Amino acid sequence: MSPEVAAFSELPLDQILQGDCVERLSALPEKSVDLIFADPPYNLQLRQPLWRPNMTKVEAVAEEWDQFESFQAYDEFSERWLTACRRVLKDTGTIWVIGTYHNIFRIGKVMQDLGFWILNDVIWIKSNPMPNFRGVRFTNAHETLIWASKFKGAKYTFNHHAMKALNGGVQMRSDWVLPICSGKERIRINGKKAHATQKPEALLYRVILAASKPGDVVLDPFLGSGTTAVVAKRLHRHWLGIESDPTYVQIARARIEQVIPAPFDRQAFEVHDSKRLLPRVEFACLVEAGFIQPGTRLYFRADRFRVATIKPDGNLRLQNGLEGSIHSLGKSLMNGSPCNGWQHWYFEDDQGKLQPIDRLRERYRRLHGLDGESQDVKY
Repeated sequence: MSPEVAAFSELPLDQILQGDCVERLSALPEKSVDLIFADPPYNLQLRQPLWRPNMTKVEAVAEEWDQFESFQAYDEFSERWLTACRRVLKDTGTIWVIGTYHNIFRIGKVMQDLGFWILNDVIWIKSNPMPNFRGVRFTNAHETLIWASKFKGAKYTFNHHAMKALNGGVQMRSDWVLPICSGKERIRINGKKAHATQKPEALLYRVILAASKPGDVVLDPFLGSGTTAVVAKRLHRHWLGIESDPTYVQIARARIEQVIPAPFDRQAFEVHDSKRLLPRVEFACLVEAGFIQPGTRLYFRADRFRVATIKPDGNLRLQNGLEGSIHSLGKSLMNGSPCNGWQHWYFEDDQGKLQPIDRLRERYRRLHGLDGESQDVKY
């Protein structure tokens, strides 16, 4: 049994563990979790109640778990739970931490000091934020999520194409406009919010869909009302929650039990880019196999004024003498930006139309049975 399989078998999957998150994390197997979403105490430092203009009291965070003696005490707390999280996170896993201006900058420093490598800071722009009732500051209309890998250069899951699909086919940006948790989604007890900082399911949907796969283990060390577990369950991920407050544990359990996910179909729930899993094919293989001839002209981004000639070894040569692969030469034409040459270089077909060279790679894969389907191909 591999260490990874052994760790998986030891996890208390799909359960809420009540207690201190550091203590509970310390009892979990090392490198056993694929994705962590953490919504820690914000250390809001509230000194007085908040009132609306109509003199109704704002249901703000006033619980003991959000109170710290000093910034130093909060930093030490952050270092403890983040260290514990890093131990249980797989080398291929990532962590998301959400916060406000009260705490997110301090947490970011601690994360970098511990060796996490920040991939993005994502801004959740609230489409319906609570106004600043006292009128002494701007309305706090956003929260910040830090997305980080375990260390620099780590391989991690990012379902880039799934995020594009959620964004109308355009690459998703790092500013997400989503409403706060309200209406029927907001859990209330006797008319009052069950949890002051309940996050909307749409926010967790993006996080979990972007950074995990079906069957992965998603951990929330501050589970609260259970949003992370609810969304993970719907998306057929295993979940594990840690929560110290017994009242929140009861609320989350009842909420999670009500979730009945659709029957699991791996092909239906997989959202990764299937092309990335196909066997690697070098452009030189296409030249060698006669799919395209040495000396043929290629056009960058279908621009007939940016021309390169194919060399016998599969490299390209620009008219100014610069040579390189389809990727490196494309990168130089994009002033150093990353370039997927398969999508940016075009050839002229028999009808004189420009086609991306990726079409040739698809034909090559079909002919050699590298796409999962072996069949005769006409050229």
